[in-house]
Amino acid sequence: MIAQALSAFLLAFPALFSIINPLGGAIIFNEITSGQSPEQKASLARRVALFSFLVMFFALVAGTYILNFFGISMNALRIAGGLVVAVRAYEMLNAPDSSTQRKQRAAAPVNAAPEQDLAGYAFFPLTMPFTAGPGTIAVAISLATARPDAFPGAWVFYAGETLAVLANAAIILVCYSASDRMVGALGHSGQAVVSRMVAFLLLGIGVQIALNGVVPVLHEALGR
Repeated sequence: MIAQALSAFLLAFPALFSIINPLGGAIIFNEITSGQSPEQKASLARRVALFSFLVMFFALVAGTYILNFFGISMNALRIAGGLVVAVRAYEMLNAPDSSTQRKQRAAAPVNAAPEQDLAGYAFFPLTMPFTAGPGTIAVAISLATARPDAFPGAWVFYAGETLAVLANAAIILVCYSASDRMVGALGHSGQAVVSRMVAFLLLGIGVQIALNGVVPVLHEALGR
């Protein structure tokens, strides 16, 4: 059981980490909250980490059941999810700067917001779509398609992936809380390098998820 949970964790953690890109996100977070006090930035970081955990956890646990309600098979979901992840990774690999600029524009109102409005901005746009957006939700749902059919194995699988979600939320908290220090350590060129590295890793993960759906379909077709 421990080995199964560890396997699920090792599958989910790098996939979610790559699509969230908390290192690059911390740089943008620092820029768009530069007008806020350190206490307000710390409060925002805690709220964004919590909301990101809830978004990822809900997509992981309920996403596949909602799609299955509409008659979508697990293999079809794996193929579609893997393709979505791979395409997203390809876009990140080729144009990480434009993706960063889009996020900056989406979250621009935060810096000018009064203190009483910051709690609302923590969810939109800082969590959705800035940190845990549609790409992250697609990855979480795609990861859930690898769950075993048996009841005990499914719970072990979800435990491992929940730990991965929790670990990523913790990393978001740490990176966003220390965003001002990370800006000095990475800078613009450092962010570009990190973005391309995680995008390439995500591309491989997306292909692997798609293959997990293609191989059973081919076996079924050839068996006939």
